[in-house]
Amino acid sequence: MGEEFGRRSGGQSRFSQWLRTRRPKDTGDGGREALLVAAAAAGLPLAPAAHPAGYRCSCDRIGCPTPARHPVSFAWQTQSTTDRSQIERWARHQPEANFITATGMVHDVLDVPLDAGRAALGRLLDAGVSVGPVAESGDGRMLFFTATRGTPEDEDEWWPCELDCHPETMDEHPGLRWHCRGSYVLVPPARLPGDLAVVWVRGLEHPLPDPLTLLETLTDECARVAGESPDPAEAWPSRR
Repeated sequence: MGEEFGRRSGGQSRFSQWLRTRRPKDTGDGGREALLVAAAAAGLPLAPAAHPAGYRCSCDRIGCPTPARHPVSFAWQTQSTTDRSQIERWARHQPEANFITATGMVHDVLDVPLDAGRAALGRLLDAGVSVGPVAESGDGRMLFFTATRGTPEDEDEWWPCELDCHPETMDEHPGLRWHCRGSYVLVPPARLPGDLAVVWVRGLEHPLPDPLTLLETLTDECARVAGESPDPAEAWPSRR
């Protein structure tokens, strides 16, 4: 057992080292637009978002709690689209803008602390579990893109996720956040204050998995990183 653990730990260490040495792909005008169009072609509805202005946000809000991480328009849910021509116009007319993708329509996102996400990704791939697109954010989060569970036939079964609609509540949920109907995340390539970025670790060529196939491993790793047993208030996904 000790030998097996050593082999497994060594593999995870090499995997984590590989992740740390990855560098964002070229996200100049051509690369940025191509990645955004590819995201829309994969079915992710997009809308323009704020961008860094030095160490601040490009929006007018004084002391913005989530600089460069939120949509430009309050109508982002209806504005979000997969229309290629519209996205190309936005990208060309707003060359500094980040973009968000609205969750709960086609896809959900399981959003976890970076250390927990890296460990979970290694475990899932080692176990042969189908993992979809994964993005890494320079502010210490990892985003697992999955199929949505936010539009069931029985509308009484879905829950709204208002976590990102009210950015000031984000610090209250340091563990796993489940972005579903009514929420959004930044889609790569995106820039954050402090010369940070949001980049793909696994691309959109990977099919979206059922979120429940990833959930147990992600919650386990969130609890491990927190240094305590799973707690419903933090380790279990926020469904606000």
